[in-house]
Amino acid sequence: MDILIGLILGIVEGLTEFAPVSSTGHMILVGHLLGFEGTVRASTFEIIVQLGSILAVVVVFWRKMLGLIGLKSTAASAQANGGSQMNLIHIIIGMVPFGVGGMLFYDTIKHELFSARTVVITLILGGLLMILAEKLKWKKPATETIDQITYKQAFIIGLFQMLALFPGFSLSGATLSGGLLSGMNHKTAAEFTFIMAVPIMVGASGKDLYESWSSLTSDDLPLFITGFVTSFITALFAIKFFLKLIERVRLIPFAVYRFFLAVLFWIFLL
Repeated sequence: MDILIGLILGIVEGLTEFAPVSSTGHMILVGHLLGFEGTVRASTFEIIVQLGSILAVVVVFWRKMLGLIGLKSTAASAQANGGSQMNLIHIIIGMVPFGVGGMLFYDTIKHELFSARTVVITLILGGLLMILAEKLKWKKPATETIDQITYKQAFIIGLFQMLALFPGFSLSGATLSGGLLSGMNHKTAAEFTFIMAVPIMVGASGKDLYESWSSLTSDDLPLFITGFVTSFITALFAIKFFLKLIERVRLIPFAVYRFFLAVLFWIFLL
């Protein structure tokens, strides 16, 4: 049963972590249907599979990641973009709002607002934000590649990213909306969202994993390993597919899907 749960939830996490549909919402709903919820073991499993998805981002964007920490030359990219390129400062600027908000409100949100009712509300609000972003986005985006992103745009995305502190809002949905409203095209906003998610998710997941580590036993390893590997492999394909899909369908179909998911939450969990 552990292997089956690991496979199912690993696939769910890998498919939804970087799409603007709330991976948290899907994990809560599917976990409820599987009867896998409400324990430290279940909460820790969610952290483990998130780390699998994060590793997939590192693999897909490994060249850019190495460039950010100075281990790989990005001179060709800089030359192609008039001497500019995304660097570690962009990531740090984008992380500041989320980091401050996390330090101030993370525990309160996690322990007092982490409920099915909150997820229903944030699924709807996130969907409305995505529709609004599509309606108000720049007709001719000023930023068409990730190396053209400005520090101001990175900060704006960071502000929108704070919305993802609320369970169900979706890190991807919030930052994609911020990217469109700040003048990026869909693919650029998605790529920057994925890369900036790595340090943020590692930090948040690492904190939660540290706090729950003492409750784990060797009996949990089959479940955790299955979930981690499954989410990693699934996310590898999902990221590449989503980058192509988002340019074609935009955000509104995902917003509609969020409303449908909110209805499912209402039926099964409220």
